[in-house]
Amino acid sequence: MLVGERMTRNLVTITEDTSIDDALHVMRERKVRRLPVLDSSGKMVGIVSDRDLLHAAPSPATSLSVYELHYLLSKLTIKRVMSSPVITVTPGTPLEEAARIMADNKIGGLPVTDDGKLVGIITETDIFKILLELLGARTPGVRVTVAVPEAKGVLAQITRTLADLGANIVSVATYGGPNVGEPRIMFKLSDVAPEAVKRALEKLGLVIVDLRSV
Repeated sequence: MLVGERMTRNLVTITEDTSIDDALHVMRERKVRRLPVLDSSGKMVGIVSDRDLLHAAPSPATSLSVYELHYLLSKLTIKRVMSSPVITVTPGTPLEEAARIMADNKIGGLPVTDDGKLVGIITETDIFKILLELLGARTPGVRVTVAVPEAKGVLAQITRTLADLGANIVSVATYGGPNVGEPRIMFKLSDVAPEAVKRALEKLGLVIVDLRSV
């Protein structure tokens, strides 16, 4: 899966001379948490998040009046608080790479550019939605996690066994176990009873870490 398949294309943007007050209004009205910032020629020069704006705004404990607060916020522009330069990805970037970049840089969204042109944005919310799909979280059925030896052919053996039960494999995910060399595999299954899954996997000599109907 690539960024271009799941990015938001109908972007909400602002210019670098937009006031903080106006930017906050745009975020509330359009229900977004970050805004790419463009210069007068339409080139992306930065990005600003709701956190950036809230940190730039005066403290609620300030002695300034409401009118003074609005005046200050109307004078302070996005150019003063935006993040620049901007970390970007392309539509052809794998989603897992985009997620890694977000995690490593502790950021919640990445503008997407194609030949230098801003074409979309991918956010942590998009990644969470994709995770739900990959794990089959919205499909009822049987969720089973097994500890497996790190050897060739193990996954094929398990899937054949599940197929013989008549189970439909909704999703498969692998992740590292508590010890090196002991990975775990999580299956989301439908059209099969938990008891049948338990018996079949135990016959293969596998340790069932978790088994539940969800």
